Amino acid sequence: MHEPQSTRPEAPEPPGAAGAAGNGAPPGAITIRFRGGKAMSALPILFFIAWAIVQTGLLRIGDTAGLIAGMLIALIVGMLFVRGSWTVYANAIFEGMTQRVAVTAIVAWLWAGMFAQTLQAGGFVDGLGWLAEISRVGPALFPAITFVLAALLATGIGTGYGTVIAFVALFFPAGVALGADPVLLFGAILSGAVFGDNLAPVSDTTIVSAVTQDSDVGGVVASRFKYAITAAGLAVLAFAIAGAMRGGSGVAEEARALFAEASEPRSLYHLVSMAVVIFAAVKGRHIIEAISWGIIVAVVLNLVFGLAPASAMLVFNVPENTWAAETFAGLGIVEAVPEAEAGVGGSIYDGAFGFVTLSVLILLVIAGAQIMIRGGGFQALEDWLLRAVAKTVRSAEMTMVSATAAINAAITINTAAEIAVAPYIATIGKRFNINGYRRANILDANTSALGYIFPWSGGVLVGYTQMNLLVGRYEWFSQDLVVNPVEAWPWVFHGWFLVLVFIFAAWTGFGREYTSDRVSKNSASI
Repeated sequence: MHEPQSTRPEAPEPPGAAGAAGNGAPPGAITIRFRGGKAMSALPILFFIAWAIVQTGLLRIGDTAGLIAGMLIALIVGMLFVRGSWTVYANAIFEGMTQRVAVTAIVAWLWAGMFAQTLQAGGFVDGLGWLAEISRVGPALFPAITFVLAALLATGIGTGYGTVIAFVALFFPAGVALGADPVLLFGAILSGAVFGDNLAPVSDTTIVSAVTQDSDVGGVVASRFKYAITAAGLAVLAFAIAGAMRGGSGVAEEARALFAEASEPRSLYHLVSMAVVIFAAVKGRHIIEAISWGIIVAVVLNLVFGLAPASAMLVFNVPENTWAAETFAGLGIVEAVPEAEAGVGGSIYDGAFGFVTLSVLILLVIAGAQIMIRGGGFQALEDWLLRAVAKTVRSAEMTMVSATAAINAAITINTAAEIAVAPYIATIGKRFNINGYRRANILDANTSALGYIFPWSGGVLVGYTQMNLLVGRYEWFSQDLVVNPVEAWPWVFHGWFLVLVFIFAAWTGFGREYTSDRVSKNSASI
C-alpha cells in the first residue's frame, strides 16, 4: 500500500488510541456497550474469520462476494448483542467504512488495476515469455527470480498491493506457461510485496510505523535493513529449493507452444512504462500521479508501436442498427454489437471494475474493526497483555510481536491494523525504554508480513481477484490454474521468515536498542 505523500509529515490519528471514552475509541466517541462485555465487540470480526476459514479452507470456495455475505451477516449478528440503542452501532459501521486508510487502499487498487491491464493489453506477458526463453530461465528458478523482481518493484513504488496486481497480471501467466508451480509463484509475488511494504521509505506502513513511534523514516529504514535482507536471503534460497522440488504448473505442452508462438519482444517496450512509475514514485510524486503517468505512457506505446488497438484499452459497445452505431462506428473505440452485449469494455474498464467486489469487502471489514474499537475490545486485549504478560523486556517484545499478529488476523488491511495497534506498541515500548526505531521495526514486520499471509487478508485477496481476470484472457489459462487463497499461505516465504526473524530478535535481544543507546529523530523531520 502507499499513503499519499502530502500526509507524511503528520502523525495519523490512530483509531485505537485511548480516548475520553476509555475504550480505545477516538476522543469524544460514544462507547458501544455489548451484552457479555467488551469481548463481545470482537464478535463480528471473529465471525467473519470463521466464515472465511470455512469458505476458503474447508469448502475450497475463493469467492470474494461470498466473503462479503459473511461480513454482512457478521455485522448483523453483532448488532443483536448491543445493549441500548442500535443507532450507535450503526453509526460506527459508517465511521469504519469512511476511514481514510480503506479508501486509500481502494483507490490504489483501481489505478494499479488499470495500469496492469493496459500493459497486459499490449502483450507485456508475451514479452516476458520471450525474455525467459532467450535467457534460459526454467520453471524451477522462475519463482525465485519473480520474488526478487517483485521486491524491487514494491520497494521502488512503495505499494505492495500495486505490486501484487501488476505481477499477478503479468508475471504469473508467464511463469505458469513456462511450467512454474502456480501456488509457489503466487507465494513469491506476495513475498515480494511484503519486502517492499516493510522496507520502502515511501510505503505507508513504513511511514505509519515511524510516525507513531516518534521516529524518522530514514532512521527506521536504515535500522530495519538487516532484518529485511536476512529474511529475503532465506526466502530466495527457499524459493529456489521449493521450485526444484515441487511439480510444474500442469499446463499442457500444446498450451506452452501457444504461449511460445505468441512471444513478442516488442512488448518489452512496456518496461519503459514500469520505469516511469518507479521513477515518479521514487522522486516523491503521489502514487496516483505516478501510476497515471505509467498508464499514459502505456497507452501511447500501445498505439505508436501497434501493440494494441485503442479498442483494447477503451471500447463502447453500442447496440447495432442504432443511430449511434451508424454514426460513430468509424472512431475505433465504438463497436456495434447485439443489444444484449451493449456496454463499456477495454483494459481501463476491466482493470478498475475487477476490484469493485473486493473494495466493498474491505470497507465492511474495516467497519467490523471499528465496532471492536468502539466496543473496547482492542483496548481490553492490549490492557490485559500489558498487565499480565509483559513483565520483562523479552516478554514485552514477544508480547508486541504477538499483539501485532493478533490484530492483523482481525483487520485485513495491514496499514489499518498497524494504526490500531501502534498506541499499544508505543506504550509498552516506552515503559521498558525500548528505542523508537526498534518499536517501529517490531510494529511493521508483522503487519507487512501477515497482511499477505492470512487467506482473508487484503494482500492475498487482491491477487486472487486479479488472477480470476486472467481466465478467458488467454485460451490456455483455465480456472484450474487460479490459486485458492487458502493454498498460498505456507509459501509466502519472505513473510514467514520476517516474522521468525523478529521472534528470534525479541527472544535473544538481537538488534535491541534502548532509548539511552540512540535517540530517534523526531518524526516531524520526515
